[in-house]
Amino acid sequence: MPHWGLVIDLDRCTACQACVVACKHENNVAFSTPDIATEGRLMTWLQLVPVETADGVTSMPLLCQHCDRPPCTDVCPTSATYLNPEGIVAQVYPRCIGCRYCTNACPYAVKVFNWAAPEWPAAMTAMMNPDVSVRPVGVVEKCTFCHHRLIAAKERARAAGRELARDDYVPACVQTCPSDAMVFGDLDDAHGEATALAAGSRAFRYMEELGTRPKVIYLREGE
Repeated sequence: MPHWGLVIDLDRCTACQACVVACKHENNVAFSTPDIATEGRLMTWLQLVPVETADGVTSMPLLCQHCDRPPCTDVCPTSATYLNPEGIVAQVYPRCIGCRYCTNACPYAVKVFNWAAPEWPAAMTAMMNPDVSVRPVGVVEKCTFCHHRLIAAKERARAAGRELARDDYVPACVQTCPSDAMVFGDLDDAHGEATALAAGSRAFRYMEELGTRPKVIYLREGE
């Protein structure tokens, strides 16, 4: 059983935000109006945040950390969010009752409540991803490592009569990154690139002192 994880090299990241745009487009994340953004209710599953380090302040792509000990799943009264066998913290939107216990429990503040009904310009509706359901107003949304891509990759591999290959499943943010700052893979694959990078001297997990055991690993700058 794979154990999916993401490695982000902060030395390579240029803060271009191509990953942010790719995530919103791939997952049908609704636009936020200036009024919503002013109220602090911006809809985004991936954002660049300023983080203070020993060398100063840097921009860090922040998304669901897909923890192995996720605090959000412990407090959900309907099991709308749970840790699946492959290490992805999943979100079942029809089960979500909008209580927002999970958003309060998440120390990374990466689970967002959609306060407004999703809307898109008419010219853009034809470009929406048919593989991702549009969430109704009043539920919590989050990064899923583009789980729909994993389902599609498994179906293609099954149709071809083979096992899932390393490069079959890649989230949209990783595929789009122009500087190759993101590496995705099975962290239990002893020969995988993500596993090797995660074990390197530059690797660290954000706020790992909390004991959440994130599967998003960052590589320090300038080392």
